[in-house]
Amino acid sequence: MKIGVPKEIKTLEFRVGMTPAGVKELAHDGHEIVVETGAGVGIGVSDADYEAAGATVLDTAEAVFAAADMIVKVKEPQLNECAMLREDQVLFTYLHLAADPAQTKALVESGTTAIAYETVTADDGSLPLLTPMSEVAGRLSIQSGAYALQKANGGSGVLLGGVPGVAPGKVTVIGGGVAGANAADMAVGLGAEVTILDRSLPRLRQLEDVWGGRVRTVYSTRHAVEEHTAEADLVVGAVLIAGAAAPKLVTAQDVRNMRAGSVMVDISIDQGGCFETSRPTTHAEPTYVVDDVVHYCVTNMPGAVPRTSTFALTNATLPFVKALAKHGWRDALIHDPHLANGLNVHAGHVNHEAVAHDLGYEYLSAGDVLKAA
Repeated sequence: MKIGVPKEIKTLEFRVGMTPAGVKELAHDGHEIVVETGAGVGIGVSDADYEAAGATVLDTAEAVFAAADMIVKVKEPQLNECAMLREDQVLFTYLHLAADPAQTKALVESGTTAIAYETVTADDGSLPLLTPMSEVAGRLSIQSGAYALQKANGGSGVLLGGVPGVAPGKVTVIGGGVAGANAADMAVGLGAEVTILDRSLPRLRQLEDVWGGRVRTVYSTRHAVEEHTAEADLVVGAVLIAGAAAPKLVTAQDVRNMRAGSVMVDISIDQGGCFETSRPTTHAEPTYVVDDVVHYCVTNMPGAVPRTSTFALTNATLPFVKALAKHGWRDALIHDPHLANGLNVHAGHVNHEAVAHDLGYEYLSAGDVLKAA
């Protein structure tokens, strides 16, 4: 198979879909890899590094898309990239379609087969290709939130860890999954007072076991959200419903009830956000203010640390890329039902139920697609 790795073009996105190590693995398996020139510059990898691993470097994205049977990316294709996709091609990347009707429409119209990292599953029900970026985003949420809390950046001037004689800042994390747990871990490390809200009692027990008395665990209710956002210096939204739009758990009134200069970081923003006042931002302009509360809603948070993020992501994606390249997408999905859960769009149909429901498309299951094939 011929595999294409274009340069990412989302604003200030420096990650890349494959490292030279991945190229060498696939070349060893007999596949041909084409990489757009400059694709790895943001992580310190040169064209020469890719060529040494066995790739062919092409001058333009158009050339990469035209040559490849499968496109491997990091972020969702921008609309001009969707226009380069074709019916006999496979796209393997993050999609987050439920929050992006324009991209969904473009992928449906392209006829391509689009497999989303974020809906591939594992035996334990986890999302193995989302996990590494959730880990990065969770940790970055505290780093970014602490920076936004500085007075010069619009925040209240609170140091999360406090100092002797001065109370630490209060952090409320909504959602105790991978991203939320990593956010809490970083906040605890800084010395903040941390509260985690979640609706799973077993998960709250797990988190209690990890940190003991260093973190408060609270069952998430409307009252709990109101109470703990109002008293927080930093609120982190880390709610996920796989493939679906994130629920709006923090209302505009909750935001109005927060103290001036407080900060909100919405990790769920790539699925539409879990705050009513959230809107997507970029690393170029990461924050905005609503009712004197600073909002950080960057849709590609891990792109701020592209080297760490790329290596973490490609460690997870490479086995799936190898399977798709070896067997072709149909056989690979038949052999691996967890990979089949990643099928979001094929031949003009939406194949993920949550996406179809949220955006009003007719749903055609991956199982039905594979039976027809």
